[in-house]
Amino acid sequence: MSAVSPPPNRLLQALLSTEYAQLHPFLETVDLTKEAVLAEAGAPVQRVYFPHSGVVSMMVNLSDGQSVEIATIGRDGVVGASAAMHDRPLLADAIVVVPGTASMLRAEDFREAAGHSADFRTLVALYEQALMAQTQQSVACNVSHPVEARLSRWLLRARDLCGSEALPLTQEMLAQMIGVRRNAVSIVAHGFQQAGILRYSRGHIEIIDIDGLRKAACECYATVKAHAEQLIGPDDSSRG
Repeated sequence: MSAVSPPPNRLLQALLSTEYAQLHPFLETVDLTKEAVLAEAGAPVQRVYFPHSGVVSMMVNLSDGQSVEIATIGRDGVVGASAAMHDRPLLADAIVVVPGTASMLRAEDFREAAGHSADFRTLVALYEQALMAQTQQSVACNVSHPVEARLSRWLLRARDLCGSEALPLTQEMLAQMIGVRRNAVSIVAHGFQQAGILRYSRGHIEIIDIDGLRKAACECYATVKAHAEQLIGPDDSSRG
């Protein structure tokens, strides 16, 4: 039997070829449509998603109706793994903010695969540590750093996940991602456009000067990336 190549997901590509071959028949490729809710906080996890492209936001809903993003997941990770592993509900909503595709695995098949492979369990556990580090850094960033730095950090992260300088994002969406009002994002985005860092129109943002965006970002972007590389290795698919 010829080897089956894994899709462009960092965790699936990190599996041994024999382990991925055993998992492959249970994987289904699905579209991640914008604003689709992949899992709801408090509900049992039915499916686990390994994104190939796009961006999934983990959102916590507050009693006053606001939502706060705590982490972003894309081709470097998996949505719902820890909850599915232990047959527990997620503690946040998983919402698609940039459309893409993913390999989907039923929660029971995920648990069975993890039960049969110590290496698979270890890989998932290391990723969950990286996700926790991202969550903690995101919370600290939103409390401590100015809007310019937070917006830069988020756009750099989205660029890494999408592999593109062109991002289908509205200013309303970006404001929600970094926990500010839309007019704050509008002011910063206008300044970035005047400086030649971004070009934006309604529902579309393009990064023009990546070095300028990196200089505007706080240390949180590099810190999260370093944590992930330390735990699960470098992302060979990321762009320079």
